[in-house]
Amino acid sequence: MSQVEDNLQSASASSTVVVPTSDNARQRRKIADLEEKLQVLESGQAVKKREINYIMSQGRAIRRMVTLFDGIEDLISENDRRCDNEDDDHDVTVESVFYLDITRHDDYTHMLKKLRQGADGARGDDTSKLKSLVPDWVNRELKPNPLVDPEDKFCRGFTNDACGRLLSANRAGIRDRVDGYVVTEMSWPAFLYAGYTADQDNLEEGLFKSKLLVQAFKAIFTSPSSAKEVAGDGDGANIIENNRRAKKDFSGKKVKTHLRFALSSVTSWRSIDGDFDYIQFWYIIVDFFERPPGRVAQRNVDRLLAWWTRKVFGASQRAELSDTAKAKMSVNALTLQRARLDDAQFDSE
Repeated sequence: MSQVEDNLQSASASSTVVVPTSDNARQRRKIADLEEKLQVLESGQAVKKREINYIMSQGRAIRRMVTLFDGIEDLISENDRRCDNEDDDHDVTVESVFYLDITRHDDYTHMLKKLRQGADGARGDDTSKLKSLVPDWVNRELKPNPLVDPEDKFCRGFTNDACGRLLSANRAGIRDRVDGYVVTEMSWPAFLYAGYTADQDNLEEGLFKSKLLVQAFKAIFTSPSSAKEVAGDGDGANIIENNRRAKKDFSGKKVKTHLRFALSSVTSWRSIDGDFDYIQFWYIIVDFFERPPGRVAQRNVDRLLAWWTRKVFGASQRAELSDTAKAKMSVNALTLQRARLDDAQFDSE
């Protein structure tokens, strides 16, 4: 380095002024800087936590609105297949049922784990909820002796008269293992029928109209307290458009499966209960609603769904109001009165 450059650096250094500060002031600035960095880190964690909660909520929606048993990976693969296959005539893809932008997440495996966690959590919450509620409903509805113990699930199933009656039309033959009496998913359980009795000459009559089904649906999709009263139609509040979760499954396909589990003596969720296959039972119910064999069957399904809509949500009477009735309502009446007062004041001036 030349002597000229040394002289310039010396001049520059000598011209720099150092302002003396206390140790406390310097420490406070360091603390403020660290607090700012901590706030940035915490905000990033909060964003990440919100993303995780969002993914888990989508997983819960899958089990409640899309399918009860299909794997998450299978649903995503099916959605991709439908999107890639232009010739495939599908109006509704899996993605349109539960939207999740997978491209936003770098860790695909982590995302699938959280989706499964949310899906399993939803099924666990629903089965646990019904496990404690159903005994009280059965005791009130059928008044068995002895009563169904809400704490002991081993006393349910075909060892209990009330639960056995609801699980099958011929509980005695099944309990005594009479030849030919086997409970499989190919027989409609009695708890699905209004009055818990099936007409063998017209098996569709009263099917999916039992009080227990309506109670179970309300407990899962609206609130447990709403399940206490199911007599008549709904409470008159037409909330089906506002309750998207309930609207997606107002046929109650998943509820029927969960209710069957709550009545059984099985203590933990599994897809096979003896000779009864829950997965096949689920698909049988889905096919009943989505694959009717003809126009008459389709009309009956439409009427059944309309019955469920009225039963759970009620019906809005707004459309039935006449203009005269609307004019007499206090809001419109007050508007008219205020307009008349204004007109009277204007005329007097």
